[in-house]
Amino acid sequence: MIKSTIKSLLQADLISVWDSVTSLHDFSWRSDIISIEVFDEKHFKETSKDGYETSFTITVVEPLMKYSFLMDNENLSGEWTGYFNQTERGTEIQFTESVCLKKWWLYPFAKWYLKKHQKQYVSDLRLKLKLPISEDP
Repeated sequence: MIKSTIKSLLQADLISVWDSVTSLHDFSWRSDIISIEVFDEKHFKETSKDGYETSFTITVVEPLMKYSFLMDNENLSGEWTGYFNQTERGTEIQFTESVCLKKWWLYPFAKWYLKKHQKQYVSDLRLKLKLPISEDP
């Protein structure tokens, strides 16, 4: 299993951050996907700009605190968990992805890919929230 975590402080209120991350209908801010198909309150599918379809099953929704789901596509399966915390300086986020790869030749690139994908996601989220794109201290 390969695991990657990203932490960031967003100078935005917790509700705005939570609503942006958990919305399955407003995904226009995401630079990596072209569509989300919602099947019910726990199941949805994203299609990436590269044409990959990933199925998701939401496993935990603790409003304004924790959001978690299982994911599966032709290359990997795993879990994503997000933690949210309001502070005096904004909202702290911590997103962790743990994946098992289905193709052996992906292993040399997997950690790099996860980190790159997480950085892009946080960058997109900052744009959505109209925050400056910057590195965290």
